Amino acid sequence: MQAAIVARFLVLSVFLSSIFSTVAGASVLTPDFAKLAKKLKPAVVNISTSKTIAVKKRQIAPGRDPFQEYFEKFFEGPHQRPQKQRNLGTGFIISDDGYIITNNHVVKDADEIKVKLSDGREFAGDVKGRDEKLDLALVKIDAKGHLPVAPLGDSDKMEVGDWVMAIGNPFGLSQTVTAGIISAQGRVIGSGPYDDFIQTDASINPGNSGGPLFNTEGEVIGINTAIVAGGQGIGFAIPVNMAKEILPQLKSAGKVTRGWLGVSVQLVTPDLAKSFGLDSEKGALVADVVKESPAEKAGLKGGDIILEYDGHPIKEMGELPRRVAATPVGKKVKLVVQREGRQETLQVTVEQLKDDDQDSAVASDRLGVKVTELTPERAQQLRVQGDKGVVVTDVEPDSLADRAGIQEGDLIREINGVRVSGVSDYSKLIAAAKKGGYLKMLLRRGDASLFVALRLE
Repeated sequence: MQAAIVARFLVLSVFLSSIFSTVAGASVLTPDFAKLAKKLKPAVVNISTSKTIAVKKRQIAPGRDPFQEYFEKFFEGPHQRPQKQRNLGTGFIISDDGYIITNNHVVKDADEIKVKLSDGREFAGDVKGRDEKLDLALVKIDAKGHLPVAPLGDSDKMEVGDWVMAIGNPFGLSQTVTAGIISAQGRVIGSGPYDDFIQTDASINPGNSGGPLFNTEGEVIGINTAIVAGGQGIGFAIPVNMAKEILPQLKSAGKVTRGWLGVSVQLVTPDLAKSFGLDSEKGALVADVVKESPAEKAGLKGGDIILEYDGHPIKEMGELPRRVAATPVGKKVKLVVQREGRQETLQVTVEQLKDDDQDSAVASDRLGVKVTELTPERAQQLRVQGDKGVVVTDVEPDSLADRAGIQEGDLIREINGVRVSGVSDYSKLIAAAKKGGYLKMLLRRGDASLFVALRLE
């Protein structure tokens, strides 16, 4: 009897010991978020911007009395004037002399930028550099004394399941702290050719944009950027290593110069891998090569599968554009490609990716649109085949193009039955069109083609 009691006591002791050790272990594994927040909040800033926007005029609906429209304009005239649009975001200080990282969309086209520190001080912000492709901007404030700084970590060292903490300005609620884990890495969400997002379940909301995502060491490992509409616990951050690569250029030149190869690539599916003699779905399949591009000069062909770039294995399609973009212009790079069942090595000299502003043709005086060349990278982003046409990058409110239904992101393929090869063709066709006549355009929007007609005034 006594032996049985002793045995039960020992079992109970072991059981309680395991419980307490588990609890103790859990407390050790859980980061001290209170301590981290207290230390890091001073380096996080609130950003508020304002810009003037034009308000579209109302359209007269079919069958509607035009005099009614006249009286509405008479009584509602003040509402048709340009209005101020305000925006909220977050940023974080990266140097004690006042340099701040945020998202480009937070400060884009802003007439006024206000930066508020955690101690309540406010300063005017000045954009020193921006990169629309990564959605990053470098803002400078002139503040006396040394400012608290958020140290930049190494996003490559992070793993799925690691704890993270976000600090931001969601819905204008300053210095809000949320925590979670890294849910996934390398996410592609269709925002551009360099998608490589960190996914987190730390609460990210409107106003968090541009704010830091910290690791448990108190280092920035991501810049909070996007959320899924209606998705709870799904937020995305730009890996800080991508930001670190371009910061020197943003600071010195105000913009980013990227490498260019001149290929359009696609995903290697399991079926494609088998048909090309690969043992797995690796690499980037070359669908098209731009004429007179670095790729064509190096002998790259459609149907080649790029397996290695500059000594780095290409595990999946999206990795190639990111590596090419980060390559210094003029560098000679070795490519390993799979061609007709065998591997070959090519050498390519990387050239500069043309800047959107250099390619743009401004036709706002007549149609109210800005267009740019269809590069392989944009073709991939818009999911269109070929390299012919121009992409609409901006539509002026209440312009001819706006009233005809043309939208930003549309691909203009033809004008009056003539194929548009690029910006030069587009400009010539628009200039040749006569006043009072019609322009018939063939557009590509998403997966659909459509015609629009514009009557030139």
